[in-house]
This record gives sequence, C-alpha cells and structure tokens, in this order.
Amino acid sequence: MAKSYEMDMCSGPLLRKILLFALPLAFSGVLQLLFNAADIVVVGRFTGSTAMAAVGSTTSLINLMVNLFIGLSVGANVVIARSYGAGDRQAVHRGVHTSILAAAVCGTVMIFVGLALSRPMLELMDTPEDVIDQATVYLRIYFVGMPAVLLYNFGAAILRAVGDTRRPLYFLTIAGIVNVVLNLFFVIVFSMGVAGVALATIISQTISAGLILYCLWHTTGACRLIPSELRIHKDQLLAILRIGLPAGLQGVIFNISNVLIQSSVNSFGSAVMAGNTAASNIEGFVYTSMNAVYQTAMSFTSQNMGARNFRRVDRVLLECLVLVTLIGAALGNGAYLLGNQLLGIYTPDPQVVTYGLYRLSVVSRTYFLCGMMDVLAGSIRGLGYSVLPMAVSLTGACLLRIAWIMTVFQAQRTQLSLYISYPISWIVTVLAHLACYLLVRKRAFRKAMQSGALSR
Repeated sequence: MAKSYEMDMCSGPLLRKILLFALPLAFSGVLQLLFNAADIVVVGRFTGSTAMAAVGSTTSLINLMVNLFIGLSVGANVVIARSYGAGDRQAVHRGVHTSILAAAVCGTVMIFVGLALSRPMLELMDTPEDVIDQATVYLRIYFVGMPAVLLYNFGAAILRAVGDTRRPLYFLTIAGIVNVVLNLFFVIVFSMGVAGVALATIISQTISAGLILYCLWHTTGACRLIPSELRIHKDQLLAILRIGLPAGLQGVIFNISNVLIQSSVNSFGSAVMAGNTAASNIEGFVYTSMNAVYQTAMSFTSQNMGARNFRRVDRVLLECLVLVTLIGAALGNGAYLLGNQLLGIYTPDPQVVTYGLYRLSVVSRTYFLCGMMDVLAGSIRGLGYSVLPMAVSLTGACLLRIAWIMTVFQAQRTQLSLYISYPISWIVTVLAHLACYLLVRKRAFRKAMQSGALSR
C-alpha cells in the first residue's frame, strides 16, 4: 500500500526515524552525484584530462543557473510538510499540483536560458581556450534536460514532505545504472566525447523524472497527483516562494562565490583544473551525505511545527547536528586518507592526482563544518524563517569568501590561500546561524500556537 511509504515524524523514537529518513536520502544524493561522476570518470579515462576539465568546469555554472529553482523545491517541501503535519490534506493537494506545474514551467524556461548563456558565461569565467568548446557543448545539451531535472527535484521534495525517501532512491538507482551504461556506450562505441556523456545524463534524468511522476500519479497517499487538476494555487505559490525564493537566491549567490573560486582555479592551468574537478567531485559525495541530514532537519522541523510539537523541534536540531558532524568528519577525513586511490579512479595523471590531493587536505578534512552550517539553516527554515538564514549564509559564507578572494588571494595567489577560504567562512556562519536559531525559536513557537488557535 502506497501510504506505508509515508512517515509520522511527530511521534515515536526520534533517532530511529531520522536515520530511516536520512539514509535513503543520502543514498539518493550519492546516486544523483554519480550522474556527474560517471561523466567525469568516463571522459577522463577515455577522452583525456582536457575533456575532464571541460565537464568539471561546468559544475559551478550549472549550480549557479539552476539553484534558484531548486530552492523553490525547498519551499514546496516545507509548505507541504507543515500542511501534512497539521492534517490538512486539502492544502497538501493544492501544494502538490502547484509545485509540479511550477517545475514544468521553470524547466522549460531554463532550456532557452541555458542555450543562450552557456558560452558567454564560460567566457566570463576565463575558461581556457583548450576547454571552452567542449564545455559549451556539454552545458547546452545538459540544459535541454532541465525540465526533467526540476520535475524530479520537485517530485522528490513532495515525497520527502510526507516522509517518503525510499521511492526516490529506487528511481535514481534505475536511472543511475542507465546513465553509466549509456556513458560507456556513447563514449567508447560512438566516440562522442563530452556530447555523449551529456546525452547519457539527460536521458537518465528524464527516466528518473518520469518514474517519480508515475509514482505521484498512482499513489493513494496524501500527495497523489491528478494531471487534470494541475494549476497554480496563489496561496500555495506565495507560501512556497516565501520559503523557497530566499533559499534559491542563497544558492545562486553562493555559487557566484564558487564561480569566482573556479575562475581563480582556472588561472592555475588545466592540470590544476582537472585535479580540482576530481577532488571537488569526491567532496560532493561527502556533501550529499551531510545534505541528507539538512533535508531531514528541515522536514522533521516542518512537520513538528505543523503539529505544534515544539519540544521535539529542539531535539531534532540537536540530534541532526551530532549526526551530521559524525558523518562529515568520518567521510571527509576518509576521502583525504584514501585520496590517492580515489583520485586515481578519475585520472591516471600523477600531476592531476597531486593537485587534487592538495584540495582534499584543506577542504575535505573540514567539511563537517559545512554540514553543521546547513543543518542549522534547515532547522531555521523549518521554523518558517527563510530570509534570515539566507542573509546569514550570504554574509558569512558567501560575501566573506568573495572578499577573501579579492584581498587575501590577490595578495598571495596560492592554492592554499584560495582553499582556506572554505573552512574560515563555514566557522563564521555556523556561529551566526546558532545565534539566530536561539533568537527566533520562541517567536516561531508563539506564531504557530496563535495560527493554530485561529484555525479552530
């Protein structure tokens, strides 16, 4: 029965439910990363380090251009989870149909934006001449599949809101296997290079999106999708925008700093670019495991706020902070200790491996700080505040990083002075988020009680 996939986050053993929710989410994130990792490994092994650098150089730009819309899926998750926790099935229904239609429209718009801006944006990033043509091809093909990317992410956000993280994992497993097989087929058999891996990626993303829409269409739970009832409900859209737009803007501006860092990396040449690409891809697996705890904190906080179960909200934050620190420290340091072997999967070039290992020694070993930062931000969003964590994150982790690049890095243009900006900005932002949570929690609880009294 489909409803068995849903989860009551407002009662029962908390840690067990957090793990049951977070683990499939972490595995889903890892599989999603494998789309890009498979691209990089295949082109690095069978086409060369220049092609690998071309694919890797698009990552921060892709994130920059799509994170605004992915942020809206965060808003959909919070709004639907709160309605589900409050037992308002009609609000869940309206939220589901508003979210899916918004995803389809935004994804279609992104096709044209991506096709038009791919090369100009790569030129602004000072992408080297030996890389830019292949990077442009990869990016333009990738954006053709943007409707599937957004439909999957919004659909997964809907399922997470009602506690279902297992079915998105199943769908991504299928899509991930297809992606790897098609990567090898297009690159080795047809010698399509970066175009082949881009085509394999959008085919696999289309499969995952199709499966999640089929799931929503045929479920008997609260989040059932009825195609004839797809429309934008103004109240739900405004609620989603209120939470999701600041989260999306944060992601966009965050990635402006990442684009600046990528541009700074580009100044060291294609070998450093390739090493940075491989190392950051490995770190992505650490990040997505921690991000699962961020999503968990946000969903659990939202449902418990809807149920006005305030004591459990604080417990969610504490247990998620402990969990994300353990995951980040174990995986981040493990990635560094196994760096030679892991980087060797991406490239046989020892110089590229050396450059990648250097990044891991600075960024990966301190990555748990990023996890703490995100969990605190997710809990604040679950309380119903989205502008505040956006402002704090942009000031502490983004503007500080940009200022660092403009000053410290310009004075001492070394890889260490560039990479050290990550842990410094994370520490500042963790402390600021913690102070904000302590300041707004009682106000959020009071507002939830007042809204509950008015609805009776």
